[in-house]
Amino acid sequence: MSRKNQTITEFIFLGFSNHPELQGLFFLIFLVVYLVTLLGNLLILTAIRINPVLHTPMYYFLSNLSFLDICYTSTTVPIMLVNFFREKKTITYEGCLSQLFFLVTCAGTEGVLLAAMAYDRFIAICHPLRYPVLMSKKVCAYLAAGSWLCGLVNSLTHIGLTATLILCSSNEISHFLCDIPLLLKLSCSDTSANEVALYVSSATIGLSPCVFTAVSYMLIISAILKIQSAQGQKKAFSTCASHLTVVLIFFGTAIFNYDQPSSGYFLDLDILVSVLFCIVTPMLNPIIYCLRNKEVKETIRKLAGECRSSRLHRAK
Repeated sequence: MSRKNQTITEFIFLGFSNHPELQGLFFLIFLVVYLVTLLGNLLILTAIRINPVLHTPMYYFLSNLSFLDICYTSTTVPIMLVNFFREKKTITYEGCLSQLFFLVTCAGTEGVLLAAMAYDRFIAICHPLRYPVLMSKKVCAYLAAGSWLCGLVNSLTHIGLTATLILCSSNEISHFLCDIPLLLKLSCSDTSANEVALYVSSATIGLSPCVFTAVSYMLIISAILKIQSAQGQKKAFSTCASHLTVVLIFFGTAIFNYDQPSSGYFLDLDILVSVLFCIVTPMLNPIIYCLRNKEVKETIRKLAGECRSSRLHRAK
């Protein structure tokens, strides 16, 4: 990566700087959120791995989502926790690009993966007889790999363009993480190519999965309403309720995070929205699936019982 005429070796985060007296409280809150995120998603991954009942396309995609959420939150939270103990909250130039790479990769992958999960629910409810063929292991692997590939290609494109920017003397980022629009504000060079890339990725990686998911659920809801029995409707809806909740949270916070008006900018509000999108959402996903899915709850309960019995056995 070329750094021609680049003199900036580190960036200073200004996020949370408005409340220096609350640094200790912020540290505790984000530490708890991070630990809950790791524990919740690791429990989901373990439950899916050990229970043969969960070896289905829906839970295959869910295991990808859980691994993705662990990567996503680990990209921002650890360095943020360390910075709470620093008077000068910094990140190196290379560290900023690395964080940007993983953030963009994870965000892009999650949007496409949620669309793939919506397709899975659409086939399960609207074409149940063809489900084993249309959602075979091979198809699921292609959909999951395609999701990661979309996020990776999108990220590499942005990182390549961002690395060529000539930055001005200012190295202060009004946030707690590195993001493309924030770096564009610090650039002295032409950013038109970066802006075009942002618009293209917003349409392809952002808007397209959102529209596809919305259309899928319109067809799903239409199919559910045609079911004669109330019990059948309830059972059909329960199979996609968790995913629909996660979709609404992810795309809802994403829209607020990236479509805020340039006028009336408030640092605290911007940080709050980013916290919801980058940190809280990965924590909520496993909680939602644990609360809504009977099979996952039973497997985790069994895991907890086995761990408790193992501790008691060792104690004796």
